[in-house]
Amino acid sequence: MSLDLRKVSCDDIIARAQTALQTSFDIDTEVRKRRSLGFRAGRGTWVRIEVRSLDRIDGQGWGIECAAMLTGIAMPSWYQGVSWIDHERGVMWRADETECVSDQAVKLGGTLTAAPDLSESWWSTFSASMTTLAAHTTTRTATPHLQPITQRRFSATIHQAFPELDSHIGEWRVAHADLAWGNLTAPNCYFLDWEDWGMAPRGFDASALWSASLAVPELADRVYRACQADLDSPTGKLARLYHCAEIMAAPAGYAGPLLKPAEAHAAGLVKELQG
Repeated sequence: MSLDLRKVSCDDIIARAQTALQTSFDIDTEVRKRRSLGFRAGRGTWVRIEVRSLDRIDGQGWGIECAAMLTGIAMPSWYQGVSWIDHERGVMWRADETECVSDQAVKLGGTLTAAPDLSESWWSTFSASMTTLAAHTTTRTATPHLQPITQRRFSATIHQAFPELDSHIGEWRVAHADLAWGNLTAPNCYFLDWEDWGMAPRGFDASALWSASLAVPELADRVYRACQADLDSPTGKLARLYHCAEIMAAPAGYAGPLLKPAEAHAAGLVKELQG
């Protein structure tokens, strides 16, 4: 999708969402990302506006609304939503009103290079939510980076670095599919941004967060210990290798301090999987 909301004016979209949801937005609270805008609303809620290219309108529905059926997970409650087509821009818009979470993202953008101050209560909530999420069922397919996660995509990513490795996915679980420190809050643990959730290889979420933590070894180890059963499963090891391979294939300078530990862990995982 070519439309980057960080670089274009969205005043007409913001005005339409306020009218449709019958609430005002506090513009000073704006959170602007590549494909979404967020605002605190006049009645103490949060409104998230998402844009999709028309070729991404499929039978899966909108993730945040569909995620309202999930229970037992620390996530904002969903209240209502409205969507409309924008032929001029060639996209579809969606505005969702949810519970407003006052806690901030653990790390909004960039790579963590220092361990965040997360309590044992935070880790307990995180672990319980991860376990409960994986126990759900859905017909949705996870769409990390906007594309469905399939066996073919999974294998292609791994085989860029390790072409001879058997990368068959033995287990699938429900996943958030965009689990990063920017989508987890503190001091209270909430899981944000559910547009990409669906079925993914077992351990996909845990390995994504683990790999995003590799610049801080004690944090990566804490994620590993919280999700060890999934990460040590055969599919979980492959999921870790997948995320390491993504880091290794990133453009020069993009992976930064994640590259060397990803390479080292990948070498160890290959030995385990081949042994």
